[in-house]
Amino acid sequence: MGQTLQSTTGFSVKPLDKSFGALVREIDLRSIDAATFYDLYQAWLTYGLLIFPGQGLGKSEQVAFARRFGDLIEELKAVEISNVKPDGSLRDAPDDDMMKIIRGNMHWHQDSTYMPVQAKGAVFSAHVVPKRQGDTAFADMRDAYDALDEATKARISTLSAYHSLEYSQRAVGEETKKENSEYIGYGMNVGEVPLRPLVKTHPETGRKALAVGRHAYGIPGLTEAESEELIARLNNFAVADERRIYQHRWSAGDIVVWDNRCLMHRACEWDFSEPRIMLHSRIAGDPATEMALSQ
Repeated sequence: MGQTLQSTTGFSVKPLDKSFGALVREIDLRSIDAATFYDLYQAWLTYGLLIFPGQGLGKSEQVAFARRFGDLIEELKAVEISNVKPDGSLRDAPDDDMMKIIRGNMHWHQDSTYMPVQAKGAVFSAHVVPKRQGDTAFADMRDAYDALDEATKARISTLSAYHSLEYSQRAVGEETKKENSEYIGYGMNVGEVPLRPLVKTHPETGRKALAVGRHAYGIPGLTEAESEELIARLNNFAVADERRIYQHRWSAGDIVVWDNRCLMHRACEWDFSEPRIMLHSRIAGDPATEMALSQ
């Protein structure tokens, strides 16, 4: 890892030995004044992913922290992503839609690209973790774009792709039920399928990032085969270099915040006979910068 840096307001930042990401310590996320949050937000823009070990925030505390980054998506302001049912039993039915979504999210993606306005970011915390596995992996799409050859950059500079959760679930054999679903339904039955550029310019930093992921398909102007080949090639290229991949091994109480405008992420496998309970607070995107082209 890189050298530990001290912020002007007291917390420490230790960059990962990657193209992005940092561990943040010497801070209590329950009590941050405006000056401290300003420094923290600037670190978030720089590193894309901030990791806070052992914070142990409760649900209301996490929501309060997440709101400092912007408005939250109401349905997802504090949603459990878990293989545990409300009654405490484990989800084991093969057609359980919540497990279909979890398995689908084990493929690289960005959040809410399938909605009219994609997410700005997310705050994510671990409450119950398996003995082994159950990590979350992140990929730096800024570094991925920078590493593309100039011919590819030129080719994709004017291209866009449609994004659909229904498409991506179906593509991996995890299509959800139309009725009596265990999933909350967010992202399904979107009226007009969003169209998004393959290159995203970050609205606050100005850096360009590759913007693909599992929800992307159907590039206008290309045949279906050409579109599938290009998206697969870009997705594979983005995660081909370990320098721009970080996989976080969770301990209960850890909390992370990532910038959805420049990172992809995915859930990693675990033994579904073990409980895993994560709490997700999704930060809403600004319609001025995160609205799809087709809206």
